[in-house]
Amino acid sequence: MKNLDNFTKGIIKENPVLVLVLGTCPTLATSTSVMNALGMGAAATVVLIFSNILISALRKVIPDKVRIPCYIVLIAGLVTIVQMLVKAFAPALDESLGIYLPLIVVNCIILGRAEMFASKNKVIASALDGLGMGIGFTLALFLMAAIREIFGNGSFAGIPLPVLADNHISILTMAPGGFFVFGLLIAAVNKFAKHKPKKKEMGCEGCPQAEACNKIKEEAAQK
Repeated sequence: MKNLDNFTKGIIKENPVLVLVLGTCPTLATSTSVMNALGMGAAATVVLIFSNILISALRKVIPDKVRIPCYIVLIAGLVTIVQMLVKAFAPALDESLGIYLPLIVVNCIILGRAEMFASKNKVIASALDGLGMGIGFTLALFLMAAIREIFGNGSFAGIPLPVLADNHISILTMAPGGFFVFGLLIAAVNKFAKHKPKKKEMGCEGCPQAEACNKIKEEAAQK
């Protein structure tokens, strides 16, 4: 159950984009089309999983004073490998993502999970955490990209849609439209996805009048 929680929390409960509000820059920049969003999400997920695995496996070897530089070196190496693979097998995607693909190195989601989770937990738990966070990141990108591309460009994954192709809202593909959709999704998650706190039963504990009330009860009992 603990491993399952490590995996699922990043999808909705602790979604890195819509709940923790991390990785905003690549989210807004690459969510103008579904294909770009899926490509960025897949690349970030691969880096998240393997960086968490490596950092967790080396957590007892890496000196505490230089842990952040060591994390960045590991992440940079993984990002370089991913970028080379994308250049080789998906050059169009590499050109479309541009500078945002190598900037995964400084993505606060990846460095944040390395520092907050992978450096303190075992390999399997860290791998599941990275996978869950990666899926959550990809899902948020996909939702934003789908809304922005369908209504802003009148297409889905590059395929023109009837009616919308000639009646699209161009501002949704621009920065203001990106922030607008981003805000709507965050509001929706806050409204429907978060667990409501359980109501606590009222009692004497914590009541500022508890001491006085107890004295009255004692005096009444003595009489």
